[in-house]
Amino acid sequence: MATYDDVLRYLSRLDYPAGKADVLREAEREDAPPEVLRALRALPPVDYANGNEVARSARIEAAPEVGRSQRAAQAREPHTRVAQHLRGI
Repeated sequence: MATYDDVLRYLSRLDYPAGKADVLREAEREDAPPEVLRALRALPPVDYANGNEVARSARIEAAPEVGRSQRAAQAREPHTRVAQHLRGI
C-alpha cells in the first residue's frame, strides 16, 4: 500500500492548486508505481491546494494504529475532501 511519503514524492513538481486529473497526470509522468496511482485514482474530484492535502485525501496507510474494523467502518462512510483521521479538526 502507498504511504504518505510515496504520494508526495511523485507530486513534487506539480503546480497547485490542482485538480484530480492534474494530480494523476503528474504521477503518471513521474512513473509512479501502481499502488500510488491506485491511491490517487480514488481521490475525490476536487481542487487540491498542495501536496499534503492530496496525501491526506488519498486512501493510504496514514494511521497504522487504526484497527481493521474501524477502517472498514470508515470506508462505509461517504468520502469527503480530507482523510477520516483529519475530520473535525
